[in-house]
Amino acid sequence: MLAGEFYTASDPQLVNDRQRARRLVWKFNNSHPDELADRKNILKELFGKIGENIFIEPSFHCDYGYNISVGNYFFMNFGGIILDCNKVIIGDYVQIGPNVQIYSATHSTDPTSRKNFLELAFPITIGNNVWIGGGAIIGPGVTIGDNSVIGAGSIVTKNIPENVVAVGNPCRIIKEIK
Repeated sequence: MLAGEFYTASDPQLVNDRQRARRLVWKFNNSHPDELADRKNILKELFGKIGENIFIEPSFHCDYGYNISVGNYFFMNFGGIILDCNKVIIGDYVQIGPNVQIYSATHSTDPTSRKNFLELAFPITIGNNVWIGGGAIIGPGVTIGDNSVIGAGSIVTKNIPENVVAVGNPCRIIKEIK
């Protein structure tokens, strides 16, 4: 799975790992709004790495959790989804709007592979000081460079360099940030 090769999600170890993540996500999403320390501890247990001063608004969902690495000063608004079937590395000072979906998971275009329930996943990297607007979708294998902005509702299927504003479907660079 992490090598970007075909895998089956029905593998018993992966099923167990997803169940572990589901339990932790349920606990996080059902925590009381005043239980900020408890929420942070749940994220420490769920994620592979978390930095200082991170905040995620419930509801949040992910596949495994342990493939997610989040830097310092991270904020994710309501309705965030990270399908972390491969590594999802998020830098420092990243802000993510509501209902953003980050998908490392994908499926083959070959009908036989799909019929056999073979899946693929490719890593995602989001650099430092990135802002992703609400409702954006980040696809498998994408890298977003430092200081860039992804407009609300954008669908990002290709790498976005640093220091740009990119918007649309498909997401395109509309200006450089000086």
